[in-house]
Amino acid sequence: MLKKQEQAKQRWGGAHTAIDTWLHERQSLLIDYFKLAGLPPYERDSQALPATRDIRNFCGLLMDYISAGHFEIYDRIISTCSDAPKATQELAEDVFPLISDTTVIALDFNDAYGDLNDGEELNGFDQQLSSLGEALELRMEFEDRLLHALEQHRLL
Repeated sequence: MLKKQEQAKQRWGGAHTAIDTWLHERQSLLIDYFKLAGLPPYERDSQALPATRDIRNFCGLLMDYISAGHFEIYDRIISTCSDAPKATQELAEDVFPLISDTTVIALDFNDAYGDLNDGEELNGFDQQLSSLGEALELRMEFEDRLLHALEQHRLL
């Protein structure tokens, strides 16, 4: 995921200030995800859970990223797609509901862990974090497909 993110940043960075900010938020979110999950290069003791503060900070980044997508980037893509060929418009119509499905998973994770207090039980945390990671990976693939389609038609 981090490698794909770096490629996305190199490819679409500089196209628009909002997209640059969003891609930066996406990268920060992925780095924090890898740290929480203990994925290379951010390994953690397999028995230890992340600090409560780190989980809450991650949830804040997650909500910023989700919000920026829905309230800034996707609106821009939708308005741009109105000038795009029919195939690109259809891609957007197909992909946006799939992105919304990943939003539900992210919101559920935030509801479960965003207001976590020190010492609270983290039953099922690793499984929910893993499910969130899968959803984020799908979401980023969908977003990249949209950005690629707009780039192909010089609409980005």
